[in-house]
Amino acid sequence: MTAPTTTRPTIVLVGHGMVGQHFLEAVAERGLTERARFVVLCEEPRPAYDRVQLTSYFAGRTPDELSLVEEGFMDRYGIELRLGDPAVSVDRAARTVTARSGESFAYDTLVLATGSYPFVPPVPGKDAEGCFVYRTIEDLIAIEEYAKTARTGVVVGGGLLGLEAAGALKGLGLDTHIVEFAPRLMPVQVDDGGGAALLRTIEGMGLTVHTGVGTQEITADSAADTDTGAATATATATSMDTGSTTGTGTVKGMKLSDGSSLATDLVVFSAGVRPCDRLARDMGLDVGDRGGIVVDEQCRTSDPAVFAIGECALASDGRVYGLVAPGYEMAKTVADVLVGGEGAFTGADMSTKLKLLGVDVASFGDAHGTAEGCLDVVYSDSRSGVYKKLVIGRDGALLGGVLVGDAESYGMLRPLTGSVPPVPPEQLVLPAGAGAPVALGPSALPDDAVICSCHNVTKGEICAHTSLPEVKKCTKAGTGCGSCVKVIGRLLPQTADQGLCGCFPYTRSELYEIVRTLRLTSYAQLLDSHGREAARGGEGCEVCKPAVGSILASLGNGYILDGEQGALQDTNDHFLANLQRNGSYSVVPRIPGGEITPDRLIVIGEVARDFGLYTKITGGQRIDLFGARVDQLPAIWTRLVDAGFESGHAYGKALRTVKSCVGRTWCRYGVQDSVRMAIDLELRYRGLRAPHKLKSAVSGCARECAEAQSKDFGVIATAGGWNLYVGGNGGATPRHADLLAQDLSDAELVRLIDRFLMFYIRTADRLERTSTWLERLEGGLGHLRDVVVHDSLGLCDELEALMAEHVAGYHDEWAATLDDPERLRRFVSFVNAPEASDPSVRFVPERDQIKPDLTILTLGPTVRAAVDPTLEGTLTR
Repeated sequence: MTAPTTTRPTIVLVGHGMVGQHFLEAVAERGLTERARFVVLCEEPRPAYDRVQLTSYFAGRTPDELSLVEEGFMDRYGIELRLGDPAVSVDRAARTVTARSGESFAYDTLVLATGSYPFVPPVPGKDAEGCFVYRTIEDLIAIEEYAKTARTGVVVGGGLLGLEAAGALKGLGLDTHIVEFAPRLMPVQVDDGGGAALLRTIEGMGLTVHTGVGTQEITADSAADTDTGAATATATATSMDTGSTTGTGTVKGMKLSDGSSLATDLVVFSAGVRPCDRLARDMGLDVGDRGGIVVDEQCRTSDPAVFAIGECALASDGRVYGLVAPGYEMAKTVADVLVGGEGAFTGADMSTKLKLLGVDVASFGDAHGTAEGCLDVVYSDSRSGVYKKLVIGRDGALLGGVLVGDAESYGMLRPLTGSVPPVPPEQLVLPAGAGAPVALGPSALPDDAVICSCHNVTKGEICAHTSLPEVKKCTKAGTGCGSCVKVIGRLLPQTADQGLCGCFPYTRSELYEIVRTLRLTSYAQLLDSHGREAARGGEGCEVCKPAVGSILASLGNGYILDGEQGALQDTNDHFLANLQRNGSYSVVPRIPGGEITPDRLIVIGEVARDFGLYTKITGGQRIDLFGARVDQLPAIWTRLVDAGFESGHAYGKALRTVKSCVGRTWCRYGVQDSVRMAIDLELRYRGLRAPHKLKSAVSGCARECAEAQSKDFGVIATAGGWNLYVGGNGGATPRHADLLAQDLSDAELVRLIDRFLMFYIRTADRLERTSTWLERLEGGLGHLRDVVVHDSLGLCDELEALMAEHVAGYHDEWAATLDDPERLRRFVSFVNAPEASDPSVRFVPERDQIKPDLTILTLGPTVRAAVDPTLEGTLTR
């Protein structure tokens, strides 16, 4: 045993989770590690990791990437970290802590950061093999392994973590149910209206939700019938903190309190947490009636030498705080006290903003309107799954709110809590265009408004800096849940950081030049070499990954779904088809120029007939085939490719079509062969990946039947050749295209389009159409003309060479998929039954064709099972 010395006291930290690590960082910043010895006793086999982002493990993020401990941190500050060696007893009189290894440590100060443990309802069968909790990386590894042989999973609990667990099970391919005892999902955070909006959206994703019912029993095979080991059950029992590792067979089902039952192979308990205060009880500290170590405002326990922080502590206001931000404040409070300061923890903001199953959900302040005399301002759009409620006090002050489906305004609304908004409250919830313009921005917030609740950073502190990386480094704002990053960006000087996102300090066009010049071939290479320092080695974000994926594809980086590139693509690109609202896909073969032979037209009809697809002629002179299941796609492509068709790239940010009129071949007004030119252009630019989709058209005369002036690049025939128009848009924001050049020969036309497209791809922002890009381009059309017509920047040879590389390297993505058995493995509805079809993708007849049967997704579980028993979960998605 090592004894404390009078010159260098020993501080023992029990627990090394997010709050424990934050405490170590706080004492290091205050210089206390130079004056005291620090010993950390950690129960888990790995250092502190980001439990808030735990579910990202299933998206490919490794345990090392989740780590919160900077490499070399412990050595730099002389901290002794003992992994897998938790404290098992404390002798307060002798001031010693004994670890599981048997070693004892004398302490001058003891800090308990033991966190919480998952609550598992005391129901029969809870220890059966196949029952898990959702708390640690080890839990997730065990769930991932067990799910390989499971078909159906049930999550007990519909709160924050429960919905994350449900999303994880669905992502692992399981038919997933959620059982929530309360009458709505997320009962703590959202009200009835928000819960209803959330329910509709989640059920629309194919999950089955059971609210207002509890778990009565887990049914299982007898242990004698099970030939698998109990290692999994043992691992999860440890996380449950129940002290029991006895299995009772393998999970087969669940009985609910309303008398119904579910067949399931896997159960995840996510029914809340309880303070992990057993050690404190054993050592005789005061503990609350419902758990939690009693502490004062300095986070001292009933023993002045012992502190408690985080989820294990019962704060002086009588609350146990289950969020990380209050835990961080407690950690800083104790650090201040230990260096002689006057830190105090008197409560914390319980606001939350999360993306659960892809749905934005946020609540802040008095979300449930408990204040006397308060009023609600509500906007609800059940069709789009958006629900917004603001709670307004008698004096007009904003007291709180709930946001479901659209939480974009959370970063502005939360700091306004407690004050009277500078605009009428209804303007804060109405969608753009539905009410008077809202001139509310971050500048309207007072300097003492807390922007980052995770680290309690105010607007004034943020505005003292000039860039996002500087803010993160100096204040840690934006490094927690990340919900404040957009507001921080709007508070900073706009010229300070024009980076694409929080991962890269460069714009999309700068990243394009970096990738092209250095010939980088992967996202990981780019992030590690040119990402922001804090982002290097990470997994990136939803902004930069598809943007970089598009850059790599536009520079000819091979098949877009191979290796790392597959994870970078947008939703439609994942299966080279357009995802429709009921989970089916549409297939659009390329028909260059809209010209098609009778034989090929017959093939499309036969494919549609044989696969039962809905057919629709598109505005781009193609035929769209709707209603294909993902497992049908290769068979459909095979028929089409054998007939000479190829992918029309309707799913990608790429060239879609070059439509045409019949031109002079048939039309008495035509002056050029518009069909031939349209075919030539479409075959030249097919597969060209860009910041956004590209559309084109060729008209054979000035009558403009092909509507070329509403396209990204349009061509109109003249008696002297061709006129080229650019920057048009016929979509939600129509824009008439601008004339770039006129009376061009065939060769001149193609050369200018080559230059225009590659200059656009090279310089546009992510998801920026050519119309927006041209209006934003400094110098506008004149500058564009100088660059691509007059070669003012000397780039034209390079732009033409890049296009030549694209043309030479083109390959049909459908054919490339069909030629590779490994690539074909992606296209199945169920990972453990590749031959099976998805029973939830259903159709009903309409006008001699089909349409999606969306009612099956919104039926209750009992009715749904009555309609089709297979929907109760017999296959692994």
